[in-house]
Amino acid sequence: MQMSGAQMVCEAIIAEGVTTVFGYPGGAIMHVYDEIYKQEGFEHILNRHEQASVHAADGYARATGDVGVAMVTSGPGFTNAVTGLATAYMDSIPLVVISGQVPSHLIGTDGFQEIDAVGISRPCTKHNFLVRSLEELPRLMKEAFYIARSGRPGPVLIDIPKDITVDIGEFIYPDGVNIPTYKPTYKGNQKQIDKAVEAIKIAKKPLLYIGGGVVLSNASYLVRALAEKTQIPVVETLMARGVMGAKNPLLLGMLGMHGNYASNMAMSETDLVISLGARFDDRVTGKLSEFAKYAEIIHVDIDAANIGKLVDVDYPIVGDITEVVESMMPLLDDVDTERYEAWRNILNRYDALHPQSYVDSDEVIKPQWAIERIGELVGENAIITSDVGQHQMWAAQHYPFDRPRQWINSGGLGTMGFGFPAALGAKKAFPDKTVINITGDGSILMNMQELVTAAEYKIPVINLILNNHFLGMVRQWQTFFYEKRYSETDLTFQPNFKALAEACGGIGYDVNTKAEFDEAVKDAIKQDKVCFMNVIVNRFEDVLPMVPSGGALFNMMLPQTTQNTQEA
Repeated sequence: MQMSGAQMVCEAIIAEGVTTVFGYPGGAIMHVYDEIYKQEGFEHILNRHEQASVHAADGYARATGDVGVAMVTSGPGFTNAVTGLATAYMDSIPLVVISGQVPSHLIGTDGFQEIDAVGISRPCTKHNFLVRSLEELPRLMKEAFYIARSGRPGPVLIDIPKDITVDIGEFIYPDGVNIPTYKPTYKGNQKQIDKAVEAIKIAKKPLLYIGGGVVLSNASYLVRALAEKTQIPVVETLMARGVMGAKNPLLLGMLGMHGNYASNMAMSETDLVISLGARFDDRVTGKLSEFAKYAEIIHVDIDAANIGKLVDVDYPIVGDITEVVESMMPLLDDVDTERYEAWRNILNRYDALHPQSYVDSDEVIKPQWAIERIGELVGENAIITSDVGQHQMWAAQHYPFDRPRQWINSGGLGTMGFGFPAALGAKKAFPDKTVINITGDGSILMNMQELVTAAEYKIPVINLILNNHFLGMVRQWQTFFYEKRYSETDLTFQPNFKALAEACGGIGYDVNTKAEFDEAVKDAIKQDKVCFMNVIVNRFEDVLPMVPSGGALFNMMLPQTTQNTQEA
């Protein structure tokens, strides 16, 4: 078939099964948008900022496991999208971002709205392409989707000069790809798997350390089965919340800087770490020289570059979590689960000694209570997104996540403004589910223009704003480590969030009491409009436990040791 490059882009998107594209038009990509106007194969959502377009595609990808697609123009359109690319890259999220570029003959001349998209994006994409001819466009589109979703997933940029979108040529979309230099390893080395299984059988204090790779591999059901078969205790990273299910008795909780006492002590005392799809992030390990210092380490990861990057590994296994765990399971039929009973009892005592708790109040709404109450009111049917800060950590600590892909947040990059557009993407993917963005009064302002997007397209997400009139996490650090010098973190001057939502076509609620909270949540769930719930919470509440930056996991700041920090 003879068609323009712009038509080829649309046809490739349709061929890949994409049903929703997020984006913002401009001069360099105008021909593609003209074809979008004519086609009926996918829906396009016009966000009000390019960063939000990429975050929305990201939220769609995290919720579904499919490739998210965003489209932007050249110059500032692309540079606005970079934060979205970096966010997805840090968390290994499959995206294809299509950017317009100035015509080929103007590249390198500092033309109007020219920017080196390939050069800028190289550190924050899994791969990127500059299309140099119409003939290679179909192949590169196919490769972009393949690279994004295969192996360790990630965002791929395809930068298309404007003249190529106009050129006419034959469109033959490839059935497959052949990239000699890119061959992901899915099947783990059986000898290494055998050795790892033997290590599990002789360990006395083994610990399953579950990372976001388990979610990306869709291996949660297998990991649950592995834990139940062996009766080995489990800790989850921030990105793995929901893998085990909140009520699973083998789950100790979240690990790391704001992990609970039992989880962090388990990692400090274990004699065998079984790491599945985790990358030993600094927020998890704390002081490296003290991290799991008495343990051997099994590390399973599809990306060989992750293994041994930060910690010495005794049993490295490169492969897909699903395939590796499937290979392990029959070898563990004779595992002695009673061998670990004493270890489980120790960890249960740790949990009883310092459970994940807070002091509730009838006088003021505690943010932890608000999150627990949301879980009681909407629970399993909800998808929870978040921005970044105290509210993110409280959500990770206190929401009863039951399944993978229920929890969507920016982990590696820590991007304020991520939660709202990501919620739009998740809601487009699952319109029958309640989607709630747990955010703060600082984060919500970063992409509040998406109120207009949500109102126009009737995407009824709920934004739960835990409003403490601070940049809360920075304020907490200033309290603990900067002698309460609250430099540029006071957000006392604020918009009227209720009126702001209503001005943009949504619904607003002001919430000051627990009764008002319940009433607002129950009403918001029934609405077909985007909602802002402005919930006034205890202003100086801290996220605890907390491991100071660079400290050892066993040196946690616990609630009773910081009881005076809530006084200004």
